[in-house]
Amino acid sequence: MQSTSSFTYHAKIRDVFREMSQVVVGQDRLLNRLLIGLFTGGHILLEGVPGLAKTLTINTLAKVLELDFQRIQFTPDLLPADLIGTMIFNQKTAEFEVKQGPIFANLILADEVNRSPAKVQAALLEAMQEKQVTIGEETFLLDRPFLVLATQNPVEQEGTYPLPEAQVDRFMMKVFVDYLSREDELEVMRRMSNMNFDYEVQPVLDKDDLIAIRDEINGISISETLERYIIELVFATRRPLDYGLRDEARYIQFGVSPRASINLNLAAKALAYFDRRDYVLPEDIKEVAPDVFNHRLLLNYEAEADQITPLQVIDAILRKVAIGR
Repeated sequence: MQSTSSFTYHAKIRDVFREMSQVVVGQDRLLNRLLIGLFTGGHILLEGVPGLAKTLTINTLAKVLELDFQRIQFTPDLLPADLIGTMIFNQKTAEFEVKQGPIFANLILADEVNRSPAKVQAALLEAMQEKQVTIGEETFLLDRPFLVLATQNPVEQEGTYPLPEAQVDRFMMKVFVDYLSREDELEVMRRMSNMNFDYEVQPVLDKDDLIAIRDEINGISISETLERYIIELVFATRRPLDYGLRDEARYIQFGVSPRASINLNLAAKALAYFDRRDYVLPEDIKEVAPDVFNHRLLLNYEAEADQITPLQVIDAILRKVAIGR
């Protein structure tokens, strides 16, 4: 078993949830997934209707973790330079200088990312993958940690630009944010209808803590049996007929990419760490597989006609593929 010192930050992680709950109600699952991304270096794509506290959750989390935060509202007229920065001419020195854009922060909220055209979406690619930005002839390393949290509104499709598959694949997880329960919404209404409500969250973790937590998660063990189980789940999306998934095979156009297996491994380790275990269980893998797979699994027009969603196909795969196959 792992030594107690390897769980040094569990009390502080609980404090993060407690501090967040003073402002955000009923979004524990969303916060869990955001912390998984933050602790393992994976970007998160959030999808949900307006008003579900996506922006508030991310903004509050940045304060609790003492991270630099920038919210970028993606619009049809946004330019790549508005995102990463540009060269400006200094008349006093008669030289061009670099003016850095809002991408230079630890937490980036790309709000309604599908409202800007492809050239702006592509400006995120180098930053997300390489953790660096090139302006003119200069390349700048981004501060660590660096995490892009992008939101999409599933309701409004007019005037939007769907993210290309290559960019969607760079997100560790796609998390669906659902409506609150009755009790949670009642609590939200009571808080927000009080015009004097203004809770200031207290910092709990800092950048050095995040690096240390990442090292501890990296030390979580996963058995070869479960490693192979992850691979079998991945291959079941690519060769469903080999796994007896005849109905699902009709709907799958492309299976998930190799990034799916990597990110599923990392996310399962993070879940085990949150549960104070130094080893991964099959339940960890099954819990996060839908979030890791759903935006990478491409279905065909027949699936759309039959109103079949990626989550339904993933659920069938999880029920069909056995551990130790």
